[in-house]
Amino acid sequence: MKLKLFMLVLVLQSAWVLGTVAVEEHSLASGKLILLETHRVDPRDLLRGDYLILNYQVGEIPHGLFSPPMAGELAPGARVYVILAPATNGFFGVVRASTNVITPSAGEVLMQGKSDAQWWTGTNAVHVEYGIEKYFIAEGTGNPVGKLTVQAAVPASGHPRIKDVLLDGRPYAKAMREKSP
Repeated sequence: MKLKLFMLVLVLQSAWVLGTVAVEEHSLASGKLILLETHRVDPRDLLRGDYLILNYQVGEIPHGLFSPPMAGELAPGARVYVILAPATNGFFGVVRASTNVITPSAGEVLMQGKSDAQWWTGTNAVHVEYGIEKYFIAEGTGNPVGKLTVQAAVPASGHPRIKDVLLDGRPYAKAMREKSP
């Protein structure tokens, strides 16, 4: 009896892990690939190791891009639907946003995020986090010099996943290996 219970728990845990991996891999494989401009903020956490905090251009959405127009500030954690379209420089930028579900037109991409509390004041923008603001990296490679960009996969659900981080147009890990002595 104990062996059967143990085997059942083992099978359920394995199924959960494999299911999670399958969902993530499906999102990366089937999502539309977009390029996002970003800026590095802080590369290290003593408890979790080296990682980059990525601050996206599409993370600051001016109030004027919201439809219907915003009446005041959004509460932290409010769901925000953002429509992105490619700009002339190849990066995707915000076209419009809403707290209601919106449908993208041809060539546009829908991303879902949550409003975040702003510690600064005097801006007419909403800070949105998409769940792709942290990128864990190999130890000792957390202080890049150059332009960081992110290639993200955005499936139909609108929940983006980081496919690759590029440093001056090259994959981050490769660029940092080439720079190390």
